[in-house]
Amino acid sequence: MRSTRLKSVMVALGAACLVAASASGAGAVDKVKFTLDWKFEGNAAPFLLAQDNGYFAAEGLDVTIDTGNGSAGSVIRVASGTYDIGAADLNSLVEFNAGNPDRALKAYFMIYDEPPSALFAFKKSGIAKPKDLEGKTLGAPVFDAARKLFPAFARATGVAAGAVKWEAMDPPLREPMLVRGQVDAISGFYFTSLLNLKAQGVNPDDLVIFKYSDYGMAFYGNALVASPDMMKNHPDLLKGFARAVAKGWRDAIKNPPAAIEALKKRDPLINPAVELERLNMVVKDNVLTADVKANGMGAIRKERMAKAIEQLTDAFALAKVPAVEDIFTDAYLPAKADRMLQ
Repeated sequence: MRSTRLKSVMVALGAACLVAASASGAGAVDKVKFTLDWKFEGNAAPFLLAQDNGYFAAEGLDVTIDTGNGSAGSVIRVASGTYDIGAADLNSLVEFNAGNPDRALKAYFMIYDEPPSALFAFKKSGIAKPKDLEGKTLGAPVFDAARKLFPAFARATGVAAGAVKWEAMDPPLREPMLVRGQVDAISGFYFTSLLNLKAQGVNPDDLVIFKYSDYGMAFYGNALVASPDMMKNHPDLLKGFARAVAKGWRDAIKNPPAAIEALKKRDPLINPAVELERLNMVVKDNVLTADVKANGMGAIRKERMAKAIEQLTDAFALAKVPAVEDIFTDAYLPAKADRMLQ
C-alpha cells in the first residue's frame, strides 16, 4: 500500500513538473536589441508606441530600443552582431553588401515605401532646377544617404555629377552652413532638414527642394534589417517583431499625439509640436502610400526593387547588379491583415 501511494505521489510530482516546464517554455521571453537609424524624433515614435502599448511583449519579446547614428551605421551595427534588428536605409544596405559579401544582410520589412532623400537650396542662390547644381558646392555628412545616392539623381536629371563639389560636415552643422551661405545646397532626409531649417528661422517658401522620389528614382527607404543568424534561427521572432511594428505605426497614424507622448517619455527635451509635424510628414510622404494603403506595410513590388537596384548599381559603381532576393526577402512578412495601417 505504501509503495503504491509513493508511486502515485511521484507520478503526480512528475506531471506537475512537466506542466511547469511547459508553462515556462510557453512564457519564455526573447530579448531583442533594436537600433533606430537616428535620434528619438517623430519618425521613431511608432516603434516606441508599439513598446508602450505592449505589442512586443504580446509577441514574447523584451525589446531594447536604442538611438542610431545614421542609416549606414545601423547596417554595420546589425552586421557586427551588436544588434539583432535595425531600421536602416535599404540603399546603404546594398552598398554595404557589395563591399562586405561575407557579412551581407537582407531587409525583410519595408518601413518607408517612398524614400525621404532630398536636396535643399535657397531660391536666391539661383538654383531653380537640378541642372543649376553644376558648379555649386553641396554639403552633407559623408554617410548621408541622400549624398550617397546623388550620382543616381544626377544621372536621372542630366546633371554632371563631377561638376558638383561636396563639402563634409557633422550633422548638426548641415543646415546652419546652408543658412550662413557656406554651401550652396545640402542633401538630407526631407523631414529632417526641412524642420531643422524652419527651426533656424527659414521660411519654406524661400527654399527650392528636389525630392528624389519626384525625379524617377525607384528607391525605397528605410527597412527592418536582420542578420543571417536571426533569419536562420529565429524566423518567428522576426515575424512577431514586424507584426508589433505595424501595430505601432497603425496606432501612431490613428493618434499621432499619443505617439509623441511615447517619444517624450524617452526624451523630455523634445519639442512636441515639431516632432508631431515630423511624424505627420513621414506618414504622408513616406509611409502611407497608395501601395501601402492597398497591400499593407512591409511588402515591396519586385519590379520596382529591381529598377532601384539597377539605379543603385550605377550610383555606387558596383561591379555586379545584385538580385532582388539578395537584398530583400518576404519570408518573414506577417499576414496582410496584420500589416494594414488603416
